[in-house]
Formats: sequence, structure tokens, C-alpha cells
Amino acid sequence: MSANLSYMMIRGGHVVDPTHGIDGVLDLWIDRETGRVVPAPADPDTKAERVIDARGYVVMPGGIDIHCHIAGSKVNAARLLRPEEARDHGPLSPGSQLRSGTRGSIPTTFSTGYQYAGLGYTFAMDAAIAPLGARHAHHELEDTPAIDKAMLILAGNNHFVMDCLGAGNHAAARDYIAWLLGVTRAYGIKAVNPGGVERWKQGGRLAWATVDEPVPGFGVTPRQILVGLARAADELKLPHPLHLHGLNLGLPGNAASTLELMQTLNGHRAHLAHVQFMSYGGDPVQPASIVPAVAELADFVNAHPALTVDVGQVMFGETTSMTADGAVGLFLHKVTGRKWHSQDVEQETGCGVVPIRYEDHNLVHALQWAIGLEWFLRVSDPWRVALSTDHPNGAAFTAYPQLMALLMSKNLRDEVFARLPAAARERSGLAAMGREYSLTEIAIVTRAGPARMLGLTDRGHLGPGAHGDVTIYAPDDDRTRMFALPRYVIKDGQVIVDDGEIRATPQGHTLEVAPEFDEQIVPAVRDWFERDASIAFSHFGAGPRTGEESR
Repeated sequence: MSANLSYMMIRGGHVVDPTHGIDGVLDLWIDRETGRVVPAPADPDTKAERVIDARGYVVMPGGIDIHCHIAGSKVNAARLLRPEEARDHGPLSPGSQLRSGTRGSIPTTFSTGYQYAGLGYTFAMDAAIAPLGARHAHHELEDTPAIDKAMLILAGNNHFVMDCLGAGNHAAARDYIAWLLGVTRAYGIKAVNPGGVERWKQGGRLAWATVDEPVPGFGVTPRQILVGLARAADELKLPHPLHLHGLNLGLPGNAASTLELMQTLNGHRAHLAHVQFMSYGGDPVQPASIVPAVAELADFVNAHPALTVDVGQVMFGETTSMTADGAVGLFLHKVTGRKWHSQDVEQETGCGVVPIRYEDHNLVHALQWAIGLEWFLRVSDPWRVALSTDHPNGAAFTAYPQLMALLMSKNLRDEVFARLPAAARERSGLAAMGREYSLTEIAIVTRAGPARMLGLTDRGHLGPGAHGDVTIYAPDDDRTRMFALPRYVIKDGQVIVDDGEIRATPQGHTLEVAPEFDEQIVPAVRDWFERDASIAFSHFGAGPRTGEESR
């Protein structure tokens, strides 16, 4: 029988697909015309046009990064602030289809796509885009090859949202969020230090924030913003719940406010981002007083299934801190003494960018490293915790293979732990935790779990109908090497990485949602801007999209 030109078959690999409870040898079939996984053909004599012999290899779905920063105003500000990274980037993988680019902690668009693909990742969620910068961010995402992507828009310090919630008009806030998602072509909503960024932008001091401290001029508190946004996400039935960056990020003692925020959600769905940075005990004015405070928070997450987290793991080395929480940027500048960029996005948010180097001999950095690993080991259900470094804040995403190795080996964790300052080892209980992740659990926290958290029903698994996104690894006792060098990476049924070389660079898809809303919100927003705002309504680019602009 002649070969069927539409089929790719991956033969005899050790398939790890937690969504379907598969952990064993299996053949996979992909229809290359649709780019989707399909059942094995009914005719046993059917031959595929392309057969990949995966016998002896580990086969997983393509990786999914639930929280990263790869586009938008603060990423570009960081690239401008750090020309030194562009001077020493190393060679890109050879290949005629590759474009030039730089690496480092904030790689350029082409390099970002190449490096994600080179690690076996096929999807990345940019977790913090200002609505006013969404148009340009989409151009960047389209310029990032080989992976699918999406963005979350910032709403926790949006003036119109705060005005509506302060006036008790939840319906208007909800409809505005729905409209904003549509015109920005975003996938979900993000709250960064709700109300606190605006308070700081008004000249507020760098001080401890509380959930019930009103935002000057708006008559609304962080608690009200948090509940309003979480409720809006639920009512709009967004596939991903409110994505939350809490109060007092990075300050000792912030675990208390994190717990209060969790309690405030009171059953609403929410995803807590880079939760490692919000899990510290100690005195806020004494950075060296930091102690781990993970246990109570992880217990709360374990007991409340509406909550999920990604960790924001710190890994030792040079990176760049970038955050929509401008006050945190200033704090890091003061602590480190390194150069600093602060940027205002009128009516919506701001950002702070500071280079940072995490050192294993630094008490605070050592404890941040240990606190992140504690989260992975204390959350009992791996479906509720996603692997992240808050790229590039805790480390660049290129550190993911090292992090997976740490999760799978207590011995490796102990080797690093032994190098930490004595004070860090005394304060941390990490050494007593013997849990080691299995391949199935790694597949959950890097693929199946993030897909479920994001509501991506056709990714993160290898069942019929899923995107043909597959990573094939050569088993290796050196887990860092194993996860850093996939043998093959397949995107929508096309081999894009073969033995470390980029072979194809498809553009990938950008996902978006467009919830229904009361159309009366549009003239209401227009009137509000004409009356109260200093920026033009037309900046949003609202209205129907046609032709090239609709891409």
C-alpha cells in the first residue's frame, strides 16, 4: 500500500500524557493537513508518509509556559536598558531559515521563539500587557516564531475599572473588561498590586500596603478591585481566571497579605502568579529578616480547588527584573544599586526594570531559591502548580531544564543547598523534604497542568483533536541535559527541531477571547474619556478589524 501523505506517525515511544492517564509505549498519529492528533487509522496496513522512530525515547506534549514576559513596553524598555546583553549572545543554531537575534535574559523576538522551541516548548503566555500597548505587543508576538502565544491585559490599576468599582457599578466594570479583551485581542486579565501601582504613581511612598487602604481619588480598595475582577472573570466565563500579582511583592512579611488576598477571593477562581515572591515571613523594613512562610499558604491552596499557582522560581545567575509593579522596581534599584528604568502607562499601569544577579552566597537570594522549591514540594496536587521562573524575573526560561532536574532529584537539591549560607540552611526546611517528581509529574507542571489552568482543551495532551505539538526526549540520568536537548520537537505535525537544529520556523497562532458584553458600555467609555481622561479614545483602535489588521 502506498504511503498516506497526510500522516505522520511517531512509532513506539514511551508516551507520557497525564491528561489521558498514559505512561507507556504507544504509537501516535498526526494528520499533517490539520496539524492535529488523530486516532490510529482503522486500516492496519496504512502507512504514514513520515515515520519517526521513537522507540527508547520519552514522548510528551509540547511545553506550555503559563507566565512569562516576552513582549510589550517593559520588555522593550529592558532591551534598551541592557545593551551589554546584546554584545555577548553566542551563536544561534545553524540553519538557513533563522534570523539574527540576541539571547541573554531578554532575548529578541526571533531568539525567543527559537530558544523556546529548542527546549520543547510550543506555547507561551505573556502575563502582563498594558492595553494601550497591545497593538505593538501583537506585532512582537507575530515576530516570535515557532510557538503559539497569547497575552493577559493589565486591569488592576485601570482608571475606568476603579471608577466603576468605586461607584458600585460592577456591571459596567465587567462589560468594560469584556470590551477591552475584544479590542486588544487578549486572552485574559491580570491584576498587579491592585490599586497599589496607581497609589505609588500619585507620589505614594514605598510603604507596606494593606487590602483596605483606599486608592486616592477613586474611593476603591485593593480588596474591592480584587473581588470585582475575579467576579468579572467568572461571570464572563473566561477560560483562564483572574491572574494575580499580589501586594507587597518581595517584602519580608508579605505572606500575611497573600493569605488575606486568598481568603478575600472566597470561592472565586484565581491564579496566583510567581507565588514564591509573595511567601515571605519577617520584618518588611529588614530584608535580612526574611524567613520562608510557604507552609500555611500551600495548605490553603491545597484546601481550595478554585486556586492555582505558578512558582516564579529563582535560579542563581544574572537576569533582569521587570514588573508592572513600578514600586518594586524602585525598591530593587535602592537595594541593589543597579541601573533602573521606570515607565508610566497613562491611566493603566507602569513598569520598573532593574538588572539583578542572584547569588547562592546571598542570604535573601538563597532563601528565595529554597522557598520556590518548597512550593513545588508542598502543593500536594501537581495539577495546581505550574513550573515558571516568571521569566526573566527569577531567571530566564532557558533555566527550565535545570529546574526540572532539581524537582526530580533530592540529591541535586541537597548539593546546592549545602552551598547556601548557614543562616539560610537554618531557616529553611527544604533539606527535610524528600519528594522527587516523576516524569508524569514533570509533564503535568510543564504541560498538562498549565493547559488546564489556561482552559486550553486542545493543548497539553496527545489525545485525538489535540494540536500535533510533541517533544521527544532521549532518556538521560542527567535530567538537565535531557530536558535541554530534545531529539525532536514537532509543531502542528511539522518537525521544527531535529537533534538540536532548527529545521522550520512557522509563525504560530496567537490566541484571543471576545466575550459578549452590553454594547452600551462603548459610548459610556467614550463619554468617560472625553470627560475625565487626557488620552484619546481612538488610541485603543476600537472597532471592526479587516484585512491585514485583523491578523
